[in-house]
Amino acid sequence: MINNNLVLLGLGSRTTTYYLSVLNDLYNKENGEYSTCPLVVFNVDFNDVNSLLPNTSETLDRLVEGYLRDMESFKPNAIIIPNITLHETVDRLHNDSEVLHPLHLTVSKLKQNNWGKIVLFGSLYSMRSDYISSYFKANTIEVISLSEDDMAFIDTVRKEVYKGTETATLVEKFHKLIARYAAKYPVVLGCTELSVLNPKNNEHIMDMAQVQMETAIGSMR
Repeated sequence: MINNNLVLLGLGSRTTTYYLSVLNDLYNKENGEYSTCPLVVFNVDFNDVNSLLPNTSETLDRLVEGYLRDMESFKPNAIIIPNITLHETVDRLHNDSEVLHPLHLTVSKLKQNNWGKIVLFGSLYSMRSDYISSYFKANTIEVISLSEDDMAFIDTVRKEVYKGTETATLVEKFHKLIARYAAKYPVVLGCTELSVLNPKNNEHIMDMAQVQMETAIGSMR
């Protein structure tokens, strides 16, 4: 039996496909030729999860705990959960598994870059709740507030990407908004759907999903 080093929790089709594409690309760049990332996709019905998000609950705890137990049965070096909000539940479980936590990894990277103030682009829940901002604050990183209009637009972009209905005009407007904020402060993308539209040409953008995946590939060396 092949020892699978990485397990990816399969959730929404768009984000799962995105993760698979980027992980394969990163692995190929590191290993060359026709190499593709050896991993297990543990696919679940995202509707079971999404219907309970963004709030934490005992029902969601039990669901995620079951997923983690099943993924751990593969004895992976690393587990990727491609949903930032879902890590709030992972935190509640005090799980000792090899989950690559995007918040922990991002804070470490922010400190390496000496970025003490950032702007967060995420779901409306993530941008308004204390979950991400309080963790950054505890690590001496200040989150600059966005306007209500900008937060509403970012959340609209997230929903359109999830449905696969984003237009070129919407993407262009989103990229301009990122560029406007990134001209003053580093922008952290804290939502997988937004990562799909990451322009990837701005050094003042840090993508939680990208950090997560780069760490995953590094764990396979």
